[in-house]
Parts: sequence; structure tokens; C-alpha cells
Amino acid sequence: MQVLAVEFDLRLPGCQSLKDKRAVLRPVIDGLRNRHPVSVAETDHQELWQRGAIGVAVVSETSGHAQAMMDEAERFVWSFPEIEVLSATARWLEED
Repeated sequence: MQVLAVEFDLRLPGCQSLKDKRAVLRPVIDGLRNRHPVSVAETDHQELWQRGAIGVAVVSETSGHAQAMMDEAERFVWSFPEIEVLSATARWLEED
């Protein structure tokens, strides 16, 4: 079993309220859930208007397949012009 998780640290420059922030992040989160075989959640900066973090995780039989699925999800996140991706930090689950 291979598990890959990526946390996207985001800047949302056009948001002037938490409602604006939700309106920008909701299509990203819902799109990831509906179009890609991944798990996704908002993971940080919930109280800030112009910052956000989204965690995306994928489980696969092989590391190559996990990476390919995550690459598709990452391209999807980068496709939103109203979002600036500050960083994308990947972590593999290590078995002892």
C-alpha cells in the first residue's frame, strides 16, 4: 500500500471575508472530490480571509500510480486563476 499526501498552502488575494474565501475554495475542494480519486479537506488558516490550506491524500497499490493521481490533482488546483499556490508539500506514508 502506498499513501501520498500533499498540503497546498494557498493565497486568496481577492477575498474580503470568510464567505468570499468559502466561495473560492468550495469549487476546488468539490472538484477534487468529484473528478479525482482522492481525499481532500481544508487543513489550516480557517480564520484568515486571504490564506488557505488544502490537504489531499491518495492511496494506491504502487507509488507510480499514486504519484500520477496526485499529479492530476495538483494540476487541477493550479488551474484556478483566483488562487495563488504558495507551496505544495508532499509526504509519503512510511511503514515501520
